[in-house]
Amino acid sequence: MENPNGTNGIAAPAPPPSGCSPKGTLGRHLARRLVQIGAKDVFSVPGDFNLTLLDHLIDEPELNLIGCCNELNAGYATDGYARAKGVGACVVTFTVGGLSVLNAIAGAYSENLPVICIVGGPNSNDYGSNRILHHTIGLPDFSQELRCFQTVTCFQAVVNDLDNAHELIDTAISTALKESKPVYISVGCNLPAIPHPTFAREPVPFYLTPVVSNQMGVEAAVEAAAEFLNKAVKPVLVGGPKLRVAKAQRAFAGLADACGYPLAVMPSAKGLVPEHHPHFIGTYWGAVSTNFCGEIVESADAYMFVGPIFNDYSSVGYSLLIKKEKSIIVQPNRVTIGNGPSFGCVLMADFLKALAAKLKKNMTGIENYRRIFVPPGVPLRRADDEPLRVNILFKHIQDMLSGDSAVIAETGDSWFNCQKLHLPENCGYEFQMQYGSIGWSVGATLGYAQAAKGKRVIACIGDGSFQVTAQDISTMIRCGQNTIIFLINNAGYTIEVEIHDGPYNVIKNWDYTALVDAIHNDEGKCWTTKVRTEDELTEAIATATGERRDSLCFIETILHRDDTSKELLEWGSRVSAANSRPPNPQ
Repeated sequence: MENPNGTNGIAAPAPPPSGCSPKGTLGRHLARRLVQIGAKDVFSVPGDFNLTLLDHLIDEPELNLIGCCNELNAGYATDGYARAKGVGACVVTFTVGGLSVLNAIAGAYSENLPVICIVGGPNSNDYGSNRILHHTIGLPDFSQELRCFQTVTCFQAVVNDLDNAHELIDTAISTALKESKPVYISVGCNLPAIPHPTFAREPVPFYLTPVVSNQMGVEAAVEAAAEFLNKAVKPVLVGGPKLRVAKAQRAFAGLADACGYPLAVMPSAKGLVPEHHPHFIGTYWGAVSTNFCGEIVESADAYMFVGPIFNDYSSVGYSLLIKKEKSIIVQPNRVTIGNGPSFGCVLMADFLKALAAKLKKNMTGIENYRRIFVPPGVPLRRADDEPLRVNILFKHIQDMLSGDSAVIAETGDSWFNCQKLHLPENCGYEFQMQYGSIGWSVGATLGYAQAAKGKRVIACIGDGSFQVTAQDISTMIRCGQNTIIFLINNAGYTIEVEIHDGPYNVIKNWDYTALVDAIHNDEGKCWTTKVRTEDELTEAIATATGERRDSLCFIETILHRDDTSKELLEWGSRVSAANSRPPNPQ
């Protein structure tokens, strides 16, 4: 989430007292740092190597330790928390915990999220001792976990010496915030409680040196881009997912106000672009774009993509009709104009703000869009007691949205159905498109709801995905969250079915409401129901938003196995074609 003050979510505490206290310990220092950067809820799973460290985190009055059911979910929760708060942290134990959380950390890396992954490591005396420890693969070399994390984090700190612990911890946290990527910190299990003179009782307030643009580069990039766009007849503007890491959402909206171009969003950037803007035309996703949006973008004579990621999913199997010579690509610190010049050390927000003052207002593209636009149709009239259809379900979810809500969309057909939701101003929206880890949304919902307490989260989760990570519904209940979960029960891995079907896409059906009732176990606030028709759905939503608005609400919707969005059918066939390309001739 973009911080309007540009502080990366970092709080500025009161000045510290002079000198050091004998109670200044590694554990307290790390706890205070997490508070100072805004990670005030830490997701954890205990293990014998991290217990002393967890004691110090609990002792920090401004820190809330949230125990999760497993490390994977703790990592997903940290991912969701970082999306809402700007940074997140989790604590697990050595190797068995570290390798379990690794998949979630890889997902956070792919989504450019600053996540602090802390591992309770071996006793400092065991390094280099040629001993074999439990929780390892049985070799005296303890570097296996570190080597795994080196591929999915931007900095790794192995703290087994108090003399350099302060420097390593602060460098790791600084790097996570500067690079907007996860970092790994391993802390020897015997170190958190030992006082050391390098740790002040109250650490000096955390501070990041500002990153600045090359001003000459900005001016040159703006001049070239303005010349390129001002001579175009019907230019368009498309927002991409790297708007978040560049903290440029506000500058992007200002540019959209100034230029008058049609405003589209790439699918993985939904929620980062203001959909209430009068020039917003929908999602540009190639062949599965919002109606009339793809035609306007691909027929433009100039398009500026701001923070794009072009992968096989976002390009629908590499089928976008986009030409490089017509495009301006704006990345967080680089601008490339068509086939021509590229300008480095140019920060996205600086470029967008300066460009807004140089562009001539051009309404041709938006006028063309309004000329051809036909409002979406309404679902066909239903018969009494007709089985619930997916388009009916999402029509009702659309009606629930407001600026006080946020949508979490799980990998699967929810990608496509949620993509068609029109987000009111300030309505949050998150999904994980680049990594696409099935099961991500349960943990992410837990973390996001914990961070964004002013919003009610609406999570759309498929039955197959839910079976991967269902346990941490219990943590949501324990934390008193009032999320509404729509469990979409369509009997299998529907997104995989549309790419390549087989018996492996069929899963055992659960009684999902009974499962959640068992997890609830009459402790905390939780309400469940199962719906099969529109009337039952309407009644369930009324209950969830009325008398049960303070409870976690779990609504299982029973849908036909083949009731999918038309976009998934088209997308699946194109991705399948891309996956099945024969080898190039040798």
